[in-house]
Amino acid sequence: MFINKFRLAIGAATCSPLKNNINKFSVNTVSRHKAAYDGDGKTTVRIINQDPNIGLIIDSYGTFGFRLNNGLTVVGPMAIFPRTVLSWQVHNSDEITAESLTLFKLLEPKIDLLVIGLESSERKVLNSVFKASREVKLNVEILPTEHACSTFNFLNSEGRSVAAALIPPLHININEDDMLASQLHYSKLYNRQEEL
Repeated sequence: MFINKFRLAIGAATCSPLKNNINKFSVNTVSRHKAAYDGDGKTTVRIINQDPNIGLIIDSYGTFGFRLNNGLTVVGPMAIFPRTVLSWQVHNSDEITAESLTLFKLLEPKIDLLVIGLESSERKVLNSVFKASREVKLNVEILPTEHACSTFNFLNSEGRSVAAALIPPLHININEDDMLASQLHYSKLYNRQEEL
């Protein structure tokens, strides 16, 4: 099961999983007083998952891998760059060493930040990964995988020189929005099959 939590939008609003089919929409704002924004009163929002010029965006994740905005599903850990994705040959956080991070140091042009997404939040593991990243002199942000995915998406959409090293999470917390989105997805799927 994939969790669609990474529909990012640029502007005044964000897109929830229920608005997956909306490519652009506008929000009308009414103001009696002159505000800092002197435009025509409309705020436009662009969903970056639908924009091929942005590069690779992580649409969703599961316990077995990740789904990208180009339709590709990556099984297992991955190293993702603005326009490239590779299988990352580590099985869990304990296997992250200076040697496994060397790839990110060899890149040209150099990356500003490496976002590392871990499936574990144990202090011992975090310290080990941080120490390995310092050995190869990388600027890193170490986060749980679900937060690392959204951080990579945001920085990549801004055009930053960023990469991410992600390990799929061991468990996924499902909330009511996720269940509703799944129900709507499957009801649309079944309705299409009945029409055929």
